[in-house]
Amino acid sequence: MRVVLVEPSREAAQYLSGLLRARHHDTRVFADGLEALAYIKSDPQVGALITAAEPLSISGLELCWETRLLATCRRPIYVILMSSAKDGDLLAVSLDHGADDILGMPPVAEELYARLRAAERLAAMQRELIRLATTDALTGMVNRRAFFEAAQDLCARARAGAPLAAIMADIDHFKRVNDNHGHDAGDRAICAVANELMEEKLLVGRLGGEEFALLASCRLAQAVEIAERLRRRIEALSIDVGTRHVTVTCSFGVSEWRGGDTIDSLLKRADMALYEAKLSGRNQVLSAGPDMISLTYSDAGRPIRAARKSA
Repeated sequence: MRVVLVEPSREAAQYLSGLLRARHHDTRVFADGLEALAYIKSDPQVGALITAAEPLSISGLELCWETRLLATCRRPIYVILMSSAKDGDLLAVSLDHGADDILGMPPVAEELYARLRAAERLAAMQRELIRLATTDALTGMVNRRAFFEAAQDLCARARAGAPLAAIMADIDHFKRVNDNHGHDAGDRAICAVANELMEEKLLVGRLGGEEFALLASCRLAQAVEIAERLRRRIEALSIDVGTRHVTVTCSFGVSEWRGGDTIDSLLKRADMALYEAKLSGRNQVLSAGPDMISLTYSDAGRPIRAARKSA
């Protein structure tokens, strides 16, 4: 674990860093609290902060509080405040200021190690909970919620001028696979398609059922090439469903970021192109041109026709 140690006393810092390094903790030592805080901000690999009650520049309680503000569900930081004070209220005050634990000074080596083992267990549990909350259980790719969260960074870059394209993919005649071969076969088909989509190393998520979305930092023409490459690979798949092998195809819709877009509008245009691909024969890639403006919806709430501007 990467540990930031904040201790203004050189002798105490040497003693504590020696204890930590003896157990192979990657230790960064600071005397100044603000310098330590700046380092924690810059290094997302920091997993724990151990701070004296009175480092240079800010108090240990302030450093605990500021570090707690940096910690997120995706970046756990275990915070330990060290103090020689025996005041019974100190623990409550420390916890209220963001500390996870308090350690007496001078620390007992085995107690220090045990507290860091607890920190590692908590971090591992948090990472596993995040994985379960953000991963599609069937395919292993990110789920709908995680996809839209991750998309915000790409959209922010697109608003600043970077290229961005969306690809929507949907398995053709998927109901037939379930009806003819059973739901286990349908699951295998979804996994096989998902594996091909993930090969492109793009942001790709399962939005639901047999529908997937990909985001690529490129222009429309390149995204169309990516979609066509995926279409050909999926078409060539032979999926083992137990007693036999089945094949599937996918239809693709592609759109490019425009000024004023949101992730919803970007995906909506790709969805329009996807359903036009479905209506015009399936197993093809269509892009959303500038003349796509609206959709006609079925009673079930799915698009059935992409409307275009009149010539």
